Amino acid sequence: MAVPKRKTSKQKLRSRKAANRYKGVQLTYCTNSDCGAPARPHMACPKCGMYKNEKVLKIKEKI
Repeated sequence: MAVPKRKTSKQKLRSRKAANRYKGVQLTYCTNSDCGAPARPHMACPKCGMYKNEKVLKIKEKI
């Protein structure tokens, strides 16, 4: 029967268990006071085109 040669460290054990706790990418909300739409982290808001309070995208308005 196979027996471990050394005790598994706390860090090694916890990093192995951490893979099961991953919940995927969590949505954040646009920091623009007028928008507040859900947006992916570190990405421009798809609704207003703002990123870190700067306009980076031109969004076409639907008529």
